[in-house]
Amino acid sequence: GINLTKGLGAGALPDVGKGAAEESIDEIMEHIKDSHMLFITAGMGGGTGTGAAPVIAKAAREARAVVKDKGAKEKKILTVGVVTKPFGFEGVRRMRIAELGLEGLQKYVDTLIVIPNQNLFRIANEKTTFADAFQLGDNVLHIGIRGVTDLMIMPGLINLDFADIETVMSEMGKAMIGTGE
Repeated sequence: GINLTKGLGAGALPDVGKGAAEESIDEIMEHIKDSHMLFITAGMGGGTGTGAAPVIAKAAREARAVVKDKGAKEKKILTVGVVTKPFGFEGVRRMRIAELGLEGLQKYVDTLIVIPNQNLFRIANEKTTFADAFQLGDNVLHIGIRGVTDLMIMPGLINLDFADIETVMSEMGKAMIGTGE
């Protein structure tokens, strides 16, 4: 959305994020058109993630990746949203925007994993800075995605391939992840 945003952010305005994604959708689709699986990660409650994520998810749902090794069989892109909700201190307005964005995203992803940033305070302490708290959120997003991909690529007790993951996650709706040490 370089024309709309002039290279800047969306200014916490989801309509600007949406417009920017729509403006750039051909370029975005060029990058994902041959994908079998797409993870859409976003921080919900602002402009870019809240506005752009549903646009990208919708385009991915409508796209068809041609699987060449099985003839001209068409197959949809398995789309997984892994997003964060705002911290409580970010305010009611930001949380409302996040909820509206989640409703829009839920319509187009096969599986939606929502990580409430507020829950990260359970693993933080009094010395955790705001920057550290946001980094914790990024780390949890990474762990969630890594958990799914590791099931397919890491040998272990449970060996799954993409078809197994697709069966479980296609049209799944909301999902949860858990971690432990």
